[in-house]
Amino acid sequence: MKLIIYITIVLSLCSIQTIYGKDVDFISDTDLTIEEHIAELILTIKDIKSNYQYKHSIINRELSKASKGITESITYNQKLFWLIEKDKLKEKQNLLTLSELTDISKIRYIKGLQIIKILYEKTLALDHHFASVSTFNEINKIANPNNYPEFENIKDIMTKKGDKKKGFNLTNILGNNIYASVAHSFISLFSNDNASKLEKEASLKEVECILDFTLRMHNDLNTIYFETVFLQKSNDNVMNELKQLFTDFTKPIKYKTPLEECRNTDDWDSVHGDLESYLEALNTALLDESQRYKAHKMQVNLEFPIDRLLQFIIQYNAFIDQGAKFYEKFGIMLDSYENEKQCSTKLPLEYNKLKESISIAINKFNTAYKPVEINGSKMKEVLYGLNEYD
Repeated sequence: MKLIIYITIVLSLCSIQTIYGKDVDFISDTDLTIEEHIAELILTIKDIKSNYQYKHSIINRELSKASKGITESITYNQKLFWLIEKDKLKEKQNLLTLSELTDISKIRYIKGLQIIKILYEKTLALDHHFASVSTFNEINKIANPNNYPEFENIKDIMTKKGDKKKGFNLTNILGNNIYASVAHSFISLFSNDNASKLEKEASLKEVECILDFTLRMHNDLNTIYFETVFLQKSNDNVMNELKQLFTDFTKPIKYKTPLEECRNTDDWDSVHGDLESYLEALNTALLDESQRYKAHKMQVNLEFPIDRLLQFIIQYNAFIDQGAKFYEKFGIMLDSYENEKQCSTKLPLEYNKLKESISIAINKFNTAYKPVEINGSKMKEVLYGLNEYD
């Protein structure tokens, strides 16, 4: 039986490098979703706990045997033998408990790295999206009638045909102002005695859709632009938080390359190597009773970043929820133009492209960028390795 216990302890310590070592290879794997990684983490933790429960049961049986031996001993030497044996078993039990905690910390740490990598890819995709949805020039182009050739053409005609004594020209600043420019053009058009009624009606007919669209949608389009810029800035903040999280996460294992560089150079094997070195040192400290406090500190250093990761997930979820609501509002605003059918041939192509882009973005917020689904009970298992039914 002593041989069985010895083998049990050795195998438990070696499990840091062997039984669950295959998970380290998945650091660079992005085939699984975050939810699938979390589900796999919970399942693996259950397997670890079940494995150690069996090992503990072997030692517990021996502890019961030792306690019985102490009680039933007749001679001093027999009692001393069982006392020493019981003390050794308690030490082995303590070592087994520490080894279990280390195994759980290891798998949680690895899954944390995998989740960080996936979140970084999502945040990068969002950054590219916000940068391409619409620039100010594009928004300004379709929101201001001064950027439409038809409107500029009428302004030129009114300037040439207008009464030099009664007419006036706008300054450059007011000339580019949508409301001042439209008002000036209408005044020029209707006060122009050199143009007939039919000419005025024809001119108005030529630009009616452009003026109707720009005057109705100007504020909405500008709102979309400025709120998209706001979301992009918020995404930058999320990105910076994630980069700092990776720095904090890998600090214990002495990996010093920033997340962006690690990703661009595909340096995950180095992360793997530094983690294995750290676990080897932790394993060595566990075996030496005089270094148990050091081993405890090393384990805590693995645990703390995981708590930070879960805090970041809450922040990421809030940002994605916010972004989804913004884009749903954008979609409603763009669909609100009442005369879209009547003016379909006059509307700029950029308007339809923007509508299509917003529609795609709404779908992505609900799929590719969606919040990480992790409820309270799952959070408890990920944080503490505990199930509410344990």
